[in-house]
Amino acid sequence: MKEIIDNWKKHSKEEYDENLNYLKSLKGNKYVDSTAADLDRTVFNKVDCLQCANCCKTTPAMVSRPDAKRIAKHLGIPPKTFIKKYLLEDYDGSLMINGVPCTFLNQDNTCMIYEVRPAACREYPHTSQFGFHRRSRMNAKNTLVCPATYEIVKRLKEIYP
Repeated sequence: MKEIIDNWKKHSKEEYDENLNYLKSLKGNKYVDSTAADLDRTVFNKVDCLQCANCCKTTPAMVSRPDAKRIAKHLGIPPKTFIKKYLLEDYDGSLMINGVPCTFLNQDNTCMIYEVRPAACREYPHTSQFGFHRRSRMNAKNTLVCPATYEIVKRLKEIYP
């Protein structure tokens, strides 16, 4: 795991443009989704997110209205109170956690609301989801945030040069 994180820290920023162009080149390859999902399982068997938590430290999570309702219930507060206290609402009505690091991130990198965390957190970094080959910009940006995503893209380059 240390090697993956060290490699990510050393190379992710300098390789961003290369990774973005590479991921764009995969757009027509429908086989990439299943390969990325397989790599996701392999890489996440080696990466312990609790040793990093960079996503929680740097990227405010999107929160759907059903997420907000579920989390508010878990916290024992009304949804409107939860939204007002913990979320920002964008001009289009979308919601996100109101700061970084995430309000719900504990000192030991665990999550206070893990059992009811937003879908965006459960699904992050989206490398195992259908449509991976269509999300080149998001996946490239995630290589800057997540060492596992960086490693998955690195391995994809070996499979689909």
